[in-house]
Order: sequence, then C-alpha cells, then structure tokens
Amino acid sequence: MKVRELYEKAHEAGMKAGNEVGVRPMIVGSPTTAFGSEIDYSKKTYVVEGGVCGFAGVVIKPARGKFVAFLKENDYGNKHYYGGYRMGCLLFGQSLTRKEAYCEAFAKVLGEEGIRCYVDSRMD
Repeated sequence: MKVRELYEKAHEAGMKAGNEVGVRPMIVGSPTTAFGSEIDYSKKTYVVEGGVCGFAGVVIKPARGKFVAFLKENDYGNKHYYGGYRMGCLLFGQSLTRKEAYCEAFAKVLGEEGIRCYVDSRMD
C-alpha cells in the first residue's frame, strides 16, 4: 500500500471512530463544599458536550521509514519528547474522548501494516 493511501485509510478509520464514540458530557460548576465532588446547581453551571478536555496523538517509534518521512514532508506532527515521531490529533475541538478514539483507530490501521506505534494522551 502506498504511503498516502495508508494515511488516508488510517484517517478515515479515525474519523469514523471519533464521530461514533459515545461521549459523556462534562458538567462544570462550583462544588457544594470546599473539597466536595458534588456540584452546587444553585450556582452557574456549564455543560461541555464533548466531555473532558485533553490531547491525544499517535507516536511512531522508531521515527523512521516512508510513513514518518511522509508525515514530516506534510508537516503532520513533530518529534516526540520521549523519542519517536508524534502526530497529534487536531480534530474534534477539545474532546479527549473523540481524540483518543480517532488515534486508537488510526494506530490500529498502522499496526496492521507493520508500523510500530501507540496512542499518547492526557487530560487537560
């Protein structure tokens, strides 16, 4: 499979997963007590439909080969702090759930083609 075709196949799988994943909305507000975990609904609250916020990306390690060269040529990603090459998910706003689903599906397609990679994410 050609590199661009592989990228498009992985991207398509990622978009499908990101759009279809079930997202639990996040409610943001003031707690009922100083260290409480329950929200005081008598005060202003906000609903974040995309769920918790965060970052996710696919890390290819080692950072070599035709696919990594393609990513570099097209400015998709950068060197990962812990080694390898990281292509961050810039889609789905701030939704960590959707970004992780995209990256998991993307990484699965790459893995099926023999590219060693993993998903790197964190809540913001």
